[in-house]
Amino acid sequence: MDLTYLQTFREVAIRHSFTRAAEVLGYAQSSVTTQIQKLEKAYNVKLFERYSNNKIRLTSAGEELFKLAGQMLELFEQSKEKLAAQGGGSITIGTMDSIASYFLASHIQVTRHEFPDLNIRLHTDREELVLHQVKEGEADVGLILAEDANDSALQWVKIREEPLVLLVHPNHPLLEKKRIGLSDLTDAEWIMPEHTCNYRQLLERLLRANGIAYRIGLELGNPEAIKRSIKTGEGISILPQMAAIEEIERGELKVLPFEHAALKLDIQLVLHPKKWVSNALRFFMESLRGK
Repeated sequence: MDLTYLQTFREVAIRHSFTRAAEVLGYAQSSVTTQIQKLEKAYNVKLFERYSNNKIRLTSAGEELFKLAGQMLELFEQSKEKLAAQGGGSITIGTMDSIASYFLASHIQVTRHEFPDLNIRLHTDREELVLHQVKEGEADVGLILAEDANDSALQWVKIREEPLVLLVHPNHPLLEKKRIGLSDLTDAEWIMPEHTCNYRQLLERLLRANGIAYRIGLELGNPEAIKRSIKTGEGISILPQMAAIEEIERGELKVLPFEHAALKLDIQLVLHPKKWVSNALRFFMESLRGK
């Protein structure tokens, strides 16, 4: 039985109204009615007496449950506080491959050091599936690369801006130019991430909007495969800077001198607005924000 039903039951009992309880809780009235019906079915009793003038009152069984529900919910809150204080339990993070591989490791280690008994699970998937995981409670928190907050049903926190860079082999002919414009990319051969990748989509929109013809020589599923291909070929690719910073510093890959305001994304943290935030999860989020 969902403890939410008990919370709803208490609101109805306190306010003597399904309608007012629904307004306070932010539910549709039909949802409140359904939850109470499920409670009555679970206990096999009637919890409210209903009158013709739309007034309701607790039955004797309802009065007994009202006392117990308060104790049950209080005990649940106490259990959350104790577990949070101990740092036990788990955190499930939904994110993208690039963020998991090149951004999260240090923050996860810092959090585990602070909460040694904490179990951290990392699920990687596409942006829209990460958002779905957070909405459905399958992930406690999500981290994605996005242009802006594009789903008002979730809470969004900008962690930082992440530059997108055009990467080439150190001998690529375009490196002879001091500055690259869009026209210099005409008919270039690209080593692209898979078609669902949001920064690939961002690049292709920019090229098409400016009438720049381009060819896709390879389409690869992860940044490591893309970097290896650039090292052995003549193609250009686009990656978040964090995914190639080590290769850039070692001179194994070069960044084309190209800048455009449209080629940037933010690392965004997404959270369900009703998500209970444990001490461990709060610490992890504050670590991401540099606090």
